[in-house]
Amino acid sequence: MTGLELAAAYARCEEITKVEAKNFAYGIRLLPTPKRQAMSALYAFARRVDDVGDGPGSAADKLVALAEIRKQVESLHAPQPAGDAVLVALGDAVTRYPIPLGALDELVTGCEMDCRQERYETFEDLVVYCRCVAGSIGRLSLGVFGSTDPDLATGLADTLGIGLQVTNILRDIVEDRDVMGRVYLPEQDLARFGCAADAGGPLPALVDLVRFEAGRAKERYAEGLGLLDLLDRRSRACVAAMAGIYRRLLDRIDRDPLAVLDHRVSLPTWEKAWVAARSLAGAGA
Repeated sequence: MTGLELAAAYARCEEITKVEAKNFAYGIRLLPTPKRQAMSALYAFARRVDDVGDGPGSAADKLVALAEIRKQVESLHAPQPAGDAVLVALGDAVTRYPIPLGALDELVTGCEMDCRQERYETFEDLVVYCRCVAGSIGRLSLGVFGSTDPDLATGLADTLGIGLQVTNILRDIVEDRDVMGRVYLPEQDLARFGCAADAGGPLPALVDLVRFEAGRAKERYAEGLGLLDLLDRRSRACVAAMAGIYRRLLDRIDRDPLAVLDHRVSLPTWEKAWVAARSLAGAGA
């Protein structure tokens, strides 16, 4: 593998990240180049997993494709085929940083849960899913960032990931239900607030439910953001930017829960840039 080929592979991963994950991209642009590249490779791989789960095809076909991706994870320490930019970049990243391959495997597990259209009876059941698809990203990121207390940081990253994923779930209630046929909100909570099992029902009940789940997410942000104290300046700015964007998105949902039933709630570009700049300025020396 030549230096030019490796540079091209990382460039492709950064392009994928910029186009497909605008919120994520605002955070990782605050990192030094080697770490930014490694994070782009991680995202591009996660995007590959998500594209299988959310793409066309039967559940059985998707599970077969995910099994192949799991094999790719197992072989990351071996030389990667030059034509696969994502695997080339990620294979290089795992030689440079202590990235936990088990967390990549968890990403695949979370996608398998989606393919099976699993339902979650309790919030604790949903947390298991959130740890697979979002907490794993936090643990992968720590492999790149490093921290002053790895054991404590791992738990906090996991908690923050749960808050981020619950925010995603609330934002995408309608799309997940109507397009993907998925309902993530816990069945106990739907029943408690008088909502239908498919996350339909009286609007006042849905408003109360969304605000209740938003409160749970806020608790995870409050605890998980303790991670910032364990990171270096640039990594701290990166996490603060990504979490800050999602936290402001959650605030919008909490203020107007009906909005998520009408359209995809998002932040304007200027506000994301402002959060990123503020995060870098506030990261300290």
